[in-house]
Amino acid sequence: QVQLVESGGGLVQAGGSLRLSCTASGTRISIDYMGWYRQAPGKERELVATIAPGTNINYAESVKCRFTISKELRRNTVHLQMNNLKPNDTAFYYCHAHLLQKTFWGQGTQVTVSS
Repeated sequence: QVQLVESGGGLVQAGGSLRLSCTASGTRISIDYMGWYRQAPGKERELVATIAPGTNINYAESVKCRFTISKELRRNTVHLQMNNLKPNDTAFYYCHAHLLQKTFWGQGTQVTVSS
């Protein structure tokens, strides 16, 4: 069973930066498709960024030019560098992975941006 563990959330002022990390365990297979989603109070979970083979990267419009997703080569670890954070980036951030036709989610990490 694949397990995803996130780290790096916290409280930051508007304009600040945070770096989230997610490491997958429980498999020796390289996970090609990983990403980040977020869910704010009272809202649906939404895509933030995903990364797939061939540096196929996708960002939500609201985070383009501010967030950068990256994946360590030969490791099932994905990072999300978040710069110029805004109060509406406040949410629970979840790591996501897709492997062998199954989807896995982490427990999430809280990101709070104060104005």
